Amino acid sequence: MNILVTGAAGFIGFHVCKRLLDEGNQVLGFDNFNSYYDSNLKKNRIKELINVYDKNGTLFDFIEGDLVNLFDLKKVFSKDRYLNSRISVVIHLAAQAGVRYSIENPAAYVQSNLVGFCNIIEISKENNVNHFFYASSSSVYGGNKKLPFEEDDRVDKPISLYAATKKSNELIAYTYSHLFKLPTTGLRFFTVYGPWGRPDMALFKFTDSIMRNKPIRVFNHGNMLRDFTYIDDVVASIISLIKKSVKNKNYLTNKTDESFDKVPYKVFNIGNSSPTKLTDYIKSIERNLGKKAEIILDEMQPGDVEATYSDTNSLEEYINFRPNTSIEKGIEEFIKWFLDYYGYS
Repeated sequence: MNILVTGAAGFIGFHVCKRLLDEGNQVLGFDNFNSYYDSNLKKNRIKELINVYDKNGTLFDFIEGDLVNLFDLKKVFSKDRYLNSRISVVIHLAAQAGVRYSIENPAAYVQSNLVGFCNIIEISKENNVNHFFYASSSSVYGGNKKLPFEEDDRVDKPISLYAATKKSNELIAYTYSHLFKLPTTGLRFFTVYGPWGRPDMALFKFTDSIMRNKPIRVFNHGNMLRDFTYIDDVVASIISLIKKSVKNKNYLTNKTDESFDKVPYKVFNIGNSSPTKLTDYIKSIERNLGKKAEIILDEMQPGDVEATYSDTNSLEEYINFRPNTSIEKGIEEFIKWFLDYYGYS
């Protein structure tokens, strides 16, 4: 298959590209290397993909561009690219990330997550893409008190602009599936972590601070539960969904949605179904580093939620796979990468 991955320089996008390439697919990556976090890390991810997979120039290609710029997207779908077949699947992972940053800079989220999303799904429809996958987020569940979160739960009360844009993406995708029969799949990610992870995420920030002998800030006095999901489990889920979508010609919505049972639309939780206390997460980091953290307890931050917890029964039933990597194993793998990448070992 010829597959477009937007956000290819991002954490999840990089790992998805690697797995697709390992399986012999042709992959076209797209990213704008924005400065939300260290762009050198993003560029090094792309260098890794090129060095490993693009030696003969036939499997991986990359275009630097912006989703908001329609000219950039038209270049992606142009017929004169060397990849020898049309783009059949789009995996749209590019987005402005971060709950807290959405409070400081809402315009960035409107442009990337709304304007950019509309652009990429529209051009995918125009080019008769077979399937459109896109990143949603556990943030859409907002302050829901019912745990675990199920895909059929109400998600109409977001508590951050980031969450609101992700729910908007799901609504737009549904509309395209309904009007144009474009098969779409939303991926509600739950706190993804692992090697090559994002510097704005807790695991990276805590590890970096501990190694630099700096204190770490722990919000809500540590009374947080997160459904941490290891990157390999996330990628395995996405790859299985792609394979299932190619085989499944009757790609219908959930059985409970009887009034729209002909719409080729699905949303899945991509989580570990095993929430971990933030304090236990920190203890695992300390064990793997062999160093104690200096902890500063702080208040809950605006836009944050106390707990995330995914029900992944729908995912397991559909692809016969449930994310299950343990926290201890996942953190161990991240620490190995971090110490090597930043020259601590």
